[in-house]
Amino acid sequence: MFNKILIANRGEIACRVIETAHKMGVRCVAVYSEADVNARHVAMADEAFLLGPAPSNQSYLRHEKIIEIALASGAQAIHPGYGFLSENTEFAEACAENGLVFIGPPASAIAAMGSKSAAKAIMEKAQVPLVPGYHGDDQNPELLKEEAIRCGFPVLLKAIAGGGGKGMRVVNELAEFDEALAAAQRESSNAFGNPDMLIERYLTQPRHVEIQVFCDSHGNGVYLAERDCSVQRRHQKVIEEAPAPGLSDATRKAMGEAAVKAAQAIDYVGAGTVEFLYDVDGSFFFMEMNTRLQVEHPVTEMITGQDLVEWQLRIANGEVLPLSQDQIQITGHALEARIYAEDPDNDFLPATGKLHYLKTPATNSHVRVDTGVLEGDEVSIHYDPMIAKLIVWDQDRSKAINRMVQALEQYRISGVTSNIRFLHALVDAKPFRDAELDTGFIEKHENLLFNTSGLELDKALVLAAGFYLQQAKVVKKSNQDKHSPFSQFKNWRMNKQYQKPLVLVVDDAKHTLEIQHFDEYDEVRVDGRSYQLQSHLSHDKLDAIIDGHCLSVHGALKEGVLDLFYQGEKFNCHQYTAEFEQGDHGSDNSLTAPMNGSMVSVMVSQGDKVSEGQTLVIMEAMKMEHAIKAPHDGIIDAIYFDEGELVSDGAELLAMSAIEAPQESVS
Repeated sequence: MFNKILIANRGEIACRVIETAHKMGVRCVAVYSEADVNARHVAMADEAFLLGPAPSNQSYLRHEKIIEIALASGAQAIHPGYGFLSENTEFAEACAENGLVFIGPPASAIAAMGSKSAAKAIMEKAQVPLVPGYHGDDQNPELLKEEAIRCGFPVLLKAIAGGGGKGMRVVNELAEFDEALAAAQRESSNAFGNPDMLIERYLTQPRHVEIQVFCDSHGNGVYLAERDCSVQRRHQKVIEEAPAPGLSDATRKAMGEAAVKAAQAIDYVGAGTVEFLYDVDGSFFFMEMNTRLQVEHPVTEMITGQDLVEWQLRIANGEVLPLSQDQIQITGHALEARIYAEDPDNDFLPATGKLHYLKTPATNSHVRVDTGVLEGDEVSIHYDPMIAKLIVWDQDRSKAINRMVQALEQYRISGVTSNIRFLHALVDAKPFRDAELDTGFIEKHENLLFNTSGLELDKALVLAAGFYLQQAKVVKKSNQDKHSPFSQFKNWRMNKQYQKPLVLVVDDAKHTLEIQHFDEYDEVRVDGRSYQLQSHLSHDKLDAIIDGHCLSVHGALKEGVLDLFYQGEKFNCHQYTAEFEQGDHGSDNSLTAPMNGSMVSVMVSQGDKVSEGQTLVIMEAMKMEHAIKAPHDGIIDAIYFDEGELVSDGAELLAMSAIEAPQESVS
């Protein structure tokens, strides 16, 4: 076995590899960018080396520098994780040329499956069913349009060299094709250095079912069951589970054997995943093969009891597969939820900021948290916004879902917008519990998943008042906090009534609370209704009784801004002061940035006439593009950013004037 390996990655997957390597007695070398100098994976490793500035192309994609560090540090092998260089043929070849073991498949296998069109040809030869489409080398836009028409709309544009939803667009009708093609090619070129596309008929109710395969260098191959990854947003997985609900043993066997056959056809070695579209009639079609360890590998580990990273290291070291096919057993059901810094209620726009407050559920045999961040860490614009993977296991799917609901309620984040409330609503929704799954699940059930709240606004405001009141008692025992709402109450006494109101702001709306303090309780008046409140604060937990209703919430108070956490939901408010007055970030005559990012493309010029819905500029954050469209017909008055410039959330991008409809003349 190797005695030292280098992990050419960051975040949770780097931490995950280090954990297993250390368990096996293998020393680990980490690499990091300037933005990651204090990252968790750096602290966990035995030693770490700086790659360069924060942008990936100046750090984690510098394969020559990574190999130089591996050689200088005495590492014998390199684990690429996923993303970055994990499916880069040149990097795998460079490792071999420099006497380093690439912990992954041979470069030839990466090349064969790295091109989606070539992979389709291999599958066709292996007689694996394919979705109708175009996988040719001719990338003339007019030819691509003709092929899309031949396939029949809707069609799916996919980056030949891509993955993770990048460079992918659903085109519902011919009128959308040109703009969608340009955007997909641009996104693919930025992410993978290759703009080439393939086209497939877009199945309207498919499930995404994938097979985990492993092959060794001795000719052996196995599959470790399947995963259902149907619940997706923007073609990126949100919830994964294993085994796939409702999949028959016969279909599982057929898929598994086809996946192993495909892998062995290209002399595959190591971990790989063959992805299929599974249709409502039980038929399945090859989609793609990922020549690396998948993000969602933990659900397979939970149901098989196997450490797939350990399998990777042993196979890369030349050992035979740890188990034969008939030795692989499946027990129970596992789910994984990807916790992201993003805003589901705002088209899943990525979020950035500092994790001021971070509490995770206790881990045990039923609950696992894979993460690369700690409280106080920064979520930046430079990398994928994943905060963690939350994985649960239980004896059956229903019990596993209950575990996930509970674990999400115990996962609390403040300082950065996250998707926890959305995930909680999703896994607790009846259609999900009933396994009514397909890749359009989120769009189909928007009314159940977005902008939902189980906590009434008035009660949330009363709880917030309780938190501020109890916090004030703590503050009075020490130096008074200038951000406390009661720091301004000159007549405040612990056992006296006071009349000064507490004004809280929720979503830019002001709410005035009148509070009177009595010996045993506080009376809180909100919008003309009075509530009797008893409350006690212990650390971050507030135990409250509101008109006889006992409930507990957790809270995070930072510079006057309060986040309350209750049953998977987060209620945010702040005390109204002049410093919190919100300036006018724009009007009908201006358009502002919806997130931190960079300007990819400016598609208009000053003086241009534009139509409602027309794309004006395109921003990029975390390698995903976001189009800013005209809210109405108008004329572009000014453009404030050039292509390539960094843009802050809320910054004014351009100004435009509305075109007034001509008035009819009166005869």
